[in-house]
Amino acid sequence: MSTETANASSSSSSSSSEGGGYSAENPAPVIVPARSRTTRTPKTTRTNFELYGWLFMRLSGIVLVVLVIGHLLIQLVLEGGVSKISFAFVAGRWASPFWQVWDLMMLWLAMLHGANGLRTVINDYAERDATRLWLKALLYTATVFTVLLGTLVIFTFDPNIR
Repeated sequence: MSTETANASSSSSSSSSEGGGYSAENPAPVIVPARSRTTRTPKTTRTNFELYGWLFMRLSGIVLVVLVIGHLLIQLVLEGGVSKISFAFVAGRWASPFWQVWDLMMLWLAMLHGANGLRTVINDYAERDATRLWLKALLYTATVFTVLLGTLVIFTFDPNIR
């Protein structure tokens, strides 16, 4: 052992004997928890749902950037701009399974990404449990309705409607 280490250890032991350490006469301070459990406190169910939600936001954001930029480049640059978009253009595009899957992924990821973000906002700002419950029920209902309706439109689109 070096002399510096020996000096440091002897100085720390002398400071604890001078009153810096804890003993029966000098007990350690008690740290009170921020929230104490009561009989009404629900049992914790340790899940990683928030971790998975956080990870989903990052990954879906990356995929959405690729899908949306690709969509905009194809619609606005390669296909001639907004003036070329019509019922016939959509019918021709959705005749291909590739574009159906592209648009379906964009719809699902955008809706789930947005719903997850809004769920986080509701959890952060809705103070009462009843308010949080109703806002999240409304959010989930709107999300499911939009995803199902959008999926139905993409896969049952009929270009021969008169």
